[in-house]
Amino acid sequence: MSKLLAAITLIVSVVLTIAVTVICSVPIIAAGVSKLLLPFAAARRAISRFCDFIMYCWCEGLALLLHLNPGLQWDVEGIQKLNKKSWYLLIGNHHSWADIVVLCVLFRKHLPMNKYFLKQELAWVPFIGLACWALDMPFMRRYSKGYLLKHPERRGRDIDTTRRACEMFRFRPTTIVNFVEGSRFTEEKRLRLGSPFQHLLPPKAAGIAMAMSVSGLQFDKIVNVTLCYPQNDARPFYDMLSGRLRRVMVRVELIPVTDSLRGDYLNDKDFKRRFQHWLNALWHAKDMQLARLTSQYKKAGQ
Repeated sequence: MSKLLAAITLIVSVVLTIAVTVICSVPIIAAGVSKLLLPFAAARRAISRFCDFIMYCWCEGLALLLHLNPGLQWDVEGIQKLNKKSWYLLIGNHHSWADIVVLCVLFRKHLPMNKYFLKQELAWVPFIGLACWALDMPFMRRYSKGYLLKHPERRGRDIDTTRRACEMFRFRPTTIVNFVEGSRFTEEKRLRLGSPFQHLLPPKAAGIAMAMSVSGLQFDKIVNVTLCYPQNDARPFYDMLSGRLRRVMVRVELIPVTDSLRGDYLNDKDFKRRFQHWLNALWHAKDMQLARLTSQYKKAGQ
């Protein structure tokens, strides 16, 4: 693709993405406000289903936008056993903003509508913040260890946020998404954090441990997703917008929810240690999987 065509595609993609987002956000926000005013639980649940439908329409819009990448190839394994009538906790590596587009587009017909654990700062993003609020997505506020030592009363607030969110999802199948690294992967972050992994940041166990303790009985499976962009590893989102995204590799693993994954992460040190060991082992396997995917692609291209 020429530089001129890539620049034109980038402009068209950005304009269409903003337009689709605004068009879908407005009815979601309006429905969210009306949900606040209605005293009937059945009516609020019906509005929530309407909001999920509009988000599905947004995912369809993103799917159309991906057609601006004419050479895009999907390499997906493990998606066949998913269904839209179950409750899932989805965890995955986080490489780029492209991850959210890929998850929304790929799973829109295979999983219940995705609900993301979001940083508190995203609540202030125009249209997106209010739409996510109307979609009942939980906003998580992160505190440093030093801050919690000075303000112990703040400890456990994310548990309350998680509990309230999961309570709202109890009446309809839902997929709760948590990028357990807590941030997008970069080589600079990997070195600064002293990550033991080659392709990943260290996983943060607290978020999914709290989700499991609050509503583990509700989840049918954990969906472990590995995302890889072997030809566009440096800047996949920019390449996606400019029509240069060439290959998306996705591997899906279903993990049974067992009693060993549920416990008091904050107060039970033995459970905390076991859960961290389980997640670190899972992340080690994911790191090796990413290395294999990258190696397989390079060999195929030779």
